[in-house]
Amino acid sequence: MAGRVDLDGNPIKPITICMIGAGGFIGSHLCEKLMSETPHKVLAVDVSNDKIKHLLEPATLAWADRIEFHRINIKNDSRLEGLIKMADLTINLAAICTPADYNTRPLDTIYSNFIDALPVVKYCSENGKRLIHFSTCEIYGKTIGAFLPKDSPLRQDPAYYVLKEDTSPCIFGPIEKQRWSYACAKQLIERLIYAEGAENGLEFTIVRPFNWIGPRMDFIPGIDGPSEGVPRVLACFSNNLLRREPLKLVDGGESQRTFIYIKDAIDAVLLMIENPARANGHIFNVGNPNNEVTVRQLAEMMTKVYSKVSGESSLETPTIDVSSKEFYGEGYDDSDKRIPDMTIINKQLAWNPKTSLWDLLESTLTYQHRTYAEAIKQAMSKSTAN
Repeated sequence: MAGRVDLDGNPIKPITICMIGAGGFIGSHLCEKLMSETPHKVLAVDVSNDKIKHLLEPATLAWADRIEFHRINIKNDSRLEGLIKMADLTINLAAICTPADYNTRPLDTIYSNFIDALPVVKYCSENGKRLIHFSTCEIYGKTIGAFLPKDSPLRQDPAYYVLKEDTSPCIFGPIEKQRWSYACAKQLIERLIYAEGAENGLEFTIVRPFNWIGPRMDFIPGIDGPSEGVPRVLACFSNNLLRREPLKLVDGGESQRTFIYIKDAIDAVLLMIENPARANGHIFNVGNPNNEVTVRQLAEMMTKVYSKVSGESSLETPTIDVSSKEFYGEGYDDSDKRIPDMTIINKQLAWNPKTSLWDLLESTLTYQHRTYAEAIKQAMSKSTAN
């Protein structure tokens, strides 16, 4: 760690980071990176520490004096402002961000992503503290290309579907499509942060993740999450593969997505942390435009990768089609393509993702097979016995 310098050759000084949502998927990987590769201190704030327990115990770990866990629900805990005051930088990762919740729990979704984030922004602004806020690629909504005639050659023009932080419009569905409650709440908190920067000098960076994938993401229903829950697409497919069930393709699996490996994405976040002069005032897409597939193609690839890592043969019928109404309930709507423009992050932080889709799926499914396969077998044999 000695002699570390930023992108402009300046020595990197140790800082204290208040990380809200440190116990989640992204937070756990970011904490690992900060502990193993930097001298920074982390005040880890969350309601659970399961995913970072290996960083907190035993007390003899090399970084034991650089990470503290604070079990706090930011909805109603007066200790939060004190922790933000103690830190040089606050990173807010807290959110409800599971698509199945957007139209079944729209109020919780709006409160979690807008109302609960308001005090964090306020405390940072009032105390002159820097903020890195995690938003979402969902705030772009649908692409302009989605509204062109199906046979229009303009659909092939990147100007109509590549998403740019500073020029792309944010196009949401009608109010009755409650799926957009998440994107709308996230967009409004972004606008508030941007306004705090413009009016009150808040130093901020906004991150828009595009499908970050890797070990510890999301949950496997009934094993490390609620049995009735519906996680995001990759964990849904993983759950099906582990249980040897067909993968459910919502509305034919025609939506297109790009996926990025969590470790590549965390490298980008560390650059933002340690290069404030280059990151402040910017909104960054963090994704991998080279890893674009339809959801159907993702299912086919995951089936092949899982056969490789588990040694199990594929099912005779690996996928089945379901309607979005049947899968997500009334009020669901979807974006068509999500391809990030990488111009700003490339220019400001000289960052590019490295890991291919096959490699990131192999890493994730190897972890999930090793972690969950036995627990799922036991759960299935119990239910059969009953």
